[in-house]
Amino acid sequence: MRRRTFVTCAAGFLGANALARGATLSASGPDLIVTNGTIHTVDPRFVNPEAFVVRNGRFAFVGSLRAAKTYAKRGAKTLDLAHATVLPGLIDSHMHLLRLGLALHEVDLFHLTSYAEVIRKTVAFAQTSPDAWIIGDGWDQDLWPNQAFPTHEALSAALPNRPVSLNRVDGHALLANAKAMELAQVTQNTPDPAGGRIIRDASGNPTGVFVDNARALITQAIPPPTDDQIRRATIAAIGECNRWGITAIGDPGVSYQTAQAYDKVADQNKFTLRNHVMIADNADLIAAHFAHGPIVGAYDGRIQIRAVKLYVDGALGSRGAALLEPYSDDPGNTGLLRTTQAHIEDVATRALRAGFQTAVHAIGDRGNRIALDAYQAALAAVPTRDHRFRIEHAQVLSPQDIPRFAQLGVLPAMQTTHQISDMDWAAARLGPQRVRGAYAWRSLLDTGVTIANGTDAPVEAVNPLRTFHAAISRQNEENRPPGGWYPNQAMTRDEALKSMTIWAARANFMEREIGSISPGKYADFVVMDRDWLKVPAEVVMGTHVLSAHSGGMSLERADPEVAATTLRGQRSRNYACCTLMANQGLIEE
Repeated sequence: MRRRTFVTCAAGFLGANALARGATLSASGPDLIVTNGTIHTVDPRFVNPEAFVVRNGRFAFVGSLRAAKTYAKRGAKTLDLAHATVLPGLIDSHMHLLRLGLALHEVDLFHLTSYAEVIRKTVAFAQTSPDAWIIGDGWDQDLWPNQAFPTHEALSAALPNRPVSLNRVDGHALLANAKAMELAQVTQNTPDPAGGRIIRDASGNPTGVFVDNARALITQAIPPPTDDQIRRATIAAIGECNRWGITAIGDPGVSYQTAQAYDKVADQNKFTLRNHVMIADNADLIAAHFAHGPIVGAYDGRIQIRAVKLYVDGALGSRGAALLEPYSDDPGNTGLLRTTQAHIEDVATRALRAGFQTAVHAIGDRGNRIALDAYQAALAAVPTRDHRFRIEHAQVLSPQDIPRFAQLGVLPAMQTTHQISDMDWAAARLGPQRVRGAYAWRSLLDTGVTIANGTDAPVEAVNPLRTFHAAISRQNEENRPPGGWYPNQAMTRDEALKSMTIWAARANFMEREIGSISPGKYADFVVMDRDWLKVPAEVVMGTHVLSAHSGGMSLERADPEVAATTLRGQRSRNYACCTLMANQGLIEE
């Protein structure tokens, strides 16, 4: 039982041995009594308790301080909250952990307001990067004056001898310079791949922008990260999550190589998250996992593999989301289908038989309808009561399809910060009527479904303050627009908190272990300096995360390598990126 992993000839995955590993991050010392603060348990049995007790990494008691002291064993320690607020450990139901870690080591192009700024930052980054390829993330043409896709000429002139690949903010388009296209052997004669689009000029030449499946034409030429780079990126991303009070995630589209890196990090006691891994849509990987069966509770509940992630369409910002009618600002374009309904139905049917969850990325109303139709067919073939099929994003919905989530038992995994990022241009894409079915949290909640909230990081910042604030206000960090964007679709504060705790836990098949401060569950909790359920919405963004705890252990006392990449306080993302890269030797100070 000492081997860390079990690997098939086709694909590798955590083996049953990982379930019994002695490696654990849970606190196993004296009991801990947590008291003298506002405690929101998200458990209706325990409203406004005075204290709770942690024993051997789990919540052991919740109730009055007097009873807690009686319950706790001799020698128990006390954590005095000094009137701070405690929430269950926050859960990001949809984020790309490795992509987040890699983005921390790439040129940061988020929130730049012109193409000239993108080029300037890329050139500055190239001067410090030893890598042959320059990789960036986060540009968004909708923030630029003309809101048009860029063309490569200016970038190619600035960096003629270094290949450059810059991801759009949504991850569904990239900009390549001439050198990158040369190395990738992309020319005027290169055809558009299925489910992808090469943006071309009037003469048919590639402009440098590649949408959805066309991205692979460029990315296949980029040297893949090494196993050690993936491991270090994973640790950096975990630290970034922990500093915001995030103790669990859903991680969609994980490859074999990434899963193996997670295994190594967990075996070294550095995986201070609980990860609901959703494997990528790879035939060999899916077959291997379906044959093996779900992996649950590995490394003391740190890693489970019991879901598969598929894509049906692209993103709204890059006009790849599949719509039932053409884009209002691009007549004739109805988006892209990245896979077929038959494929989704086939994988979902096999997943039901193997005991796996299926999650499908669907943003456009046509994409969502295809996913729902595929799920309906799979459930007819293999009736399953507690399947917990998910649709990731569920961003634009036809009114006819909104009730189908509840009818089919499909869980929408949505990201409230997508609304505040997209609100300035979403109506232009969709028009005044169709936009009412976009980011429609209240319409879905009123049908009886629960929403699993997340960030889609690094598409959005990991910051859960933004997630909660957007959910209750439909406003951005500057509390704009006044009154909120379509405020009738907002969540209540109770719903917003549940979407980031117990509802997200359920979407990850983890509600019996995490998601609330309840006896028997892992002692994952976060301490904040203000009470989200009471303070005015406009001051939520000023919250400071004071500490986070996983399995009863303060994450400030985590392994030194994790602590080195965990930046305390409210530092800027740019500073975080540079510091992390310097700490890990990826760039010079």
